[in-house]
Formats: sequence, structure tokens, C-alpha cells
Amino acid sequence: MRTNKDDGNNIRSLYEKLLESWNDNNAGKFSKLFADDGNVIGFDGSQMNGRNQINDELNKVFVNHKVSSYVGIVREIRTLSPTVFLLRAVAGMVPQDKAEIKADMNTIQTLVGQREHDEFLITLYQNTPAAFHGRPELVKQLTEELQKVVNGKQTIR
Repeated sequence: MRTNKDDGNNIRSLYEKLLESWNDNNAGKFSKLFADDGNVIGFDGSQMNGRNQINDELNKVFVNHKVSSYVGIVREIRTLSPTVFLLRAVAGMVPQDKAEIKADMNTIQTLVGQREHDEFLITLYQNTPAAFHGRPELVKQLTEELQKVVNGKQTIR
């Protein structure tokens, strides 16, 4: 099923808001992007279930330290049903006070979004390490691609 332009733009915007709220260390803003029963699967395999737990767990993280900032590249937006959408992206992290992507933190990200009336919410957001074991050329290639996003002073491309 093809994604219409408006829905694609809304899902892309939802993803950008997600990364920006992480970069701003704003757990409330981050968690409000999720459906009440939305889920997060973190880079380390940790899981957060429901908007309240997402907010509470991220508040604990953000209170203790300022996290590295995400940049992302959207690879695909696909319509799964008239109200359910899949976004696939790659992302990298830039440590605070740095300007270079940290290659060992590159990730493949998947976001499942749902439209309820005129509102788009995240039902699932998953990070998978982009380790590419035994293929250092792929790590280098992805890192260089993400670095261009950083150099262009963008959050997503």
C-alpha cells in the first residue's frame, strides 16, 4: 500500500519530534508522542511499556546526565493500513560538546505510528545496534553518511 504525501510527512515529522525531544532531554515531550500503550525497545534491549513508564524512565535518565544527541536518516515510510505506518531509519549519536558521530552508537531504528483522527502517535519505537559484525566498511559507510547530517546541522534527512 502506498503512503500518501500528507501521511508520510506526518510520520516523518513525528520521528523528527522524537529525536528532538531526546536531544532536548525532555521526557514529557518524548512520551507524549506515544500512544497510551506505546512501547520502546532501547539500544541496550531495555523495554518501556506505556506512556507513563516511558516518561518515568526517561526522566531518570535525563536527570542524571545530558545524553548524546541523535541525528537520523529516514530510509522508508510505508503504509501498513489506512491508519498504521512504518518508518525505517538509521541514526547516529553525537556526544555532548563534540561534532563527530560516535560510530559504535549507530543504530537502525523502526517506528510504527498510528493515526487516530487527526493525531499521529507512536505505538512502537525500536533501536537496534548497527554493529555490522565483521563488516567494518559498512560501519564506516554509515558513519560517513550520518556525519553529513551533522555537518548540515540537521536532525534528520
